[in-house]
Amino acid sequence: MISAVVLIEAEPARVADLAEELVELDRVSEVYSVTGDYDLVAMVRVQRHEELAEVVTEGISRLEGIRRTHSMVAFRAYRDADFVWDFD
Repeated sequence: MISAVVLIEAEPARVADLAEELVELDRVSEVYSVTGDYDLVAMVRVQRHEELAEVVTEGISRLEGIRRTHSMVAFRAYRDADFVWDFD
Protein backbone atom coordinates (compact mmCIF):
# COMPACT_ATOMS: atom_id res chain seq x y z
CA MET A 1 0.00 0.00 0.00
CA ILE A 2 1.20 3.51 -0.84
CA SER A 3 0.42 6.28 1.64
CA ALA A 4 0.58 9.94 0.75
CA VAL A 5 0.09 13.18 2.63
CA VAL A 6 -1.59 15.87 0.55
CA LEU A 7 -1.24 19.41 1.87
CA ILE A 8 -4.05 21.66 0.63
CA GLU A 9 -4.38 25.42 0.44
CA ALA A 10 -8.04 26.34 0.19
CA GLU A 11 -10.25 29.38 -0.08
CA PRO A 12 -11.04 30.32 3.54
CA ALA A 13 -14.80 30.28 3.11
CA ARG A 14 -14.65 26.71 1.73
CA VAL A 15 -12.36 25.00 4.26
CA ALA A 16 -15.04 23.23 6.32
CA ASP A 17 -17.09 22.18 3.27
CA LEU A 18 -13.98 20.99 1.46
CA ALA A 19 -12.97 18.84 4.42
CA GLU A 20 -16.31 17.06 4.22
CA GLU A 21 -16.09 16.70 0.42
CA LEU A 22 -12.52 15.40 0.58
CA VAL A 23 -13.25 12.66 3.10
CA GLU A 24 -15.95 11.35 0.75
CA LEU A 25 -13.45 10.79 -2.09
CA ASP A 26 -12.35 7.23 -2.75
CA ARG A 27 -8.95 6.44 -1.25
CA VAL A 28 -8.93 9.52 1.03
CA SER A 29 -8.82 7.97 4.49
CA GLU A 30 -8.64 11.05 6.71
CA VAL A 31 -8.75 14.84 6.48
CA TYR A 32 -7.42 17.27 9.07
CA SER A 33 -7.84 21.02 9.34
CA VAL A 34 -4.47 22.48 10.32
CA THR A 35 -2.67 25.72 11.09
CA GLY A 36 0.20 27.12 9.08
CA ASP A 37 0.77 27.57 5.36
CA TYR A 38 -1.88 25.00 4.44
CA ASP A 39 -5.50 24.69 5.51
CA LEU A 40 -6.15 20.96 5.19
CA VAL A 41 -4.18 17.73 5.17
CA ALA A 42 -5.61 14.70 3.38
CA MET A 43 -4.25 11.21 3.96
CA VAL A 44 -4.47 9.13 0.79
CA ARG A 45 -3.90 5.38 0.57
CA VAL A 46 -3.64 3.63 -2.80
CA GLN A 47 -2.23 0.44 -4.32
CA ARG A 48 -0.40 2.04 -7.27
CA HIS A 49 1.24 5.40 -7.97
CA GLU A 50 -1.09 5.88 -10.93
CA GLU A 51 -4.03 5.82 -8.52
CA LEU A 52 -2.41 8.58 -6.47
CA ALA A 53 -2.17 10.73 -9.58
CA GLU A 54 -5.87 10.15 -10.23
CA VAL A 55 -6.92 10.98 -6.68
CA VAL A 56 -4.94 14.22 -6.59
CA THR A 57 -5.44 15.53 -10.13
CA GLU A 58 -8.90 14.20 -10.93
CA GLY A 59 -10.38 14.27 -7.43
CA ILE A 60 -8.82 16.67 -4.96
CA SER A 61 -7.60 19.39 -7.35
CA ARG A 62 -10.94 19.63 -9.13
CA LEU A 63 -12.94 20.48 -6.03
CA GLU A 64 -14.21 24.05 -5.90
CA GLY A 65 -12.10 26.16 -3.56
CA ILE A 66 -8.82 24.25 -3.84
CA ARG A 67 -6.06 26.78 -4.50
CA ARG A 68 -3.07 24.41 -4.58
CA THR A 69 -1.85 21.06 -3.34
CA HIS A 70 1.50 19.63 -2.34
CA SER A 71 1.82 15.85 -2.17
CA MET A 72 4.33 13.80 -0.22
CA VAL A 73 4.62 10.04 -0.70
CA ALA A 74 5.58 8.05 2.39
CA PHE A 75 8.47 5.58 2.05
CA ARG A 76 8.09 3.84 5.39
CA ALA A 77 5.67 4.03 8.33
CA TYR A 78 6.81 4.16 11.94
CA ARG A 79 4.53 3.89 14.92
CA ASP A 80 4.49 2.80 18.50
CA ALA A 81 2.20 -0.24 18.50
CA ASP A 82 1.89 0.03 22.29
CA PHE A 83 0.91 3.71 22.28
CA VAL A 84 -2.26 4.36 24.28
CA TRP A 85 -4.06 7.70 24.47
CA ASP A 86 -4.27 8.83 28.09
CA PHE A 87 -6.22 12.03 28.61
CA ASP A 88 -6.57 11.73 32.40
